[in-house]
Amino acid sequence: MRRGPGLVGMAARTAVVAGTATAVSGRVARRQQNKYAGQDAAYVEQQSAAAMQGAEMAAAPAQAANDPFDQIEKLSKLHAEGALTDEEFVAAKAKILGT
Repeated sequence: MRRGPGLVGMAARTAVVAGTATAVSGRVARRQQNKYAGQDAAYVEQQSAAAMQGAEMAAAPAQAANDPFDQIEKLSKLHAEGALTDEEFVAAKAKILGT
């Protein structure tokens, strides 16, 4: 009298277990890939936003340097400190104002 499933039954059971393990493993791998792909996309978006913000901040001082009011203010400070004479201050101010 036989008590177990036999050789063919054991092979079938092993195949089912192996197939199930492969399916579960593949599903876990896909979930992890999706999870990390989402994290990578968020990281790239965050880095590009930071780079754009840095570029905007770098552009702001360049615009401020071309502002005539700021240039005249710097000249007046130099004039008040005695680094510029009255004639030099008037000439530099006229050059900035384009007159």
